[in-house]
Amino acid sequence: MTMNDTVEAAAATGFAYRVRGVGKTYRQKGRVVTALADVDIDIEPGEFVTIQGPTGGGKSTFLQLLGALERPTGGQVMLGGTDIARATGRQLSDVRAHEIGFVFQGFNLIPTLTAAENVDMGLEPLRLAASERAERVREALARVGLEERADHRPGELSGGQQQRVAIARAIAKKPRVLLADEPTGNLDEHMRDEILEVLEALNREGLTLIVVTHDSAVARRATRRLRLEKGTVRDITR
Repeated sequence: MTMNDTVEAAAATGFAYRVRGVGKTYRQKGRVVTALADVDIDIEPGEFVTIQGPTGGGKSTFLQLLGALERPTGGQVMLGGTDIARATGRQLSDVRAHEIGFVFQGFNLIPTLTAAENVDMGLEPLRLAASERAERVREALARVGLEERADHRPGELSGGQQQRVAIARAIAKKPRVLLADEPTGNLDEHMRDEILEVLEALNREGLTLIVVTHDSAVARRATRRLRLEKGTVRDITR
């Protein structure tokens, strides 16, 4: 499946995510803490959405729910035709393996592996033939401008280059959506802009992009801006 195939499949459902009545509570030191409260939001295929808000406002929890890393306490989280809230453990593993790419602030690269080997690690759950894995690795590194650095280890790369390797690892599996948690948080302004250009290029190809960020310069580049505070979501695009 190509990136365009993935985008068309998402478009056929009418939305990338449909979130209805979602709440998430935790029990902490004998009391119930509400991280999310009755959240309703639709995210369409191909949107570039940023999520801002104060620390403890529910941003990371919301991203984990969208990424099928946690289940809500109540409500529905639809990714295409799958309700993440009610899916089995195996279904959630399949969703994470095939539908969702993840990028984090800390890069999460294995220091002893080359850029190509780090990207290849992300393909292990897909059980692809060796030839297809090699082609996907090459293609993903080329799309982030690092094809010539494939044999370099993370310690031989700048911070911006390491984050581009992490993005290549995420997109090599041709996901429906890319979720990024503070992807520019460890970078200076020049490297931040470098990463944003890569992400925007992917978004222009149709990849749905959802980014948690504290950086207003990042948020201003999005087509849609959400603010998550005290467990509730507001659209602040206008």
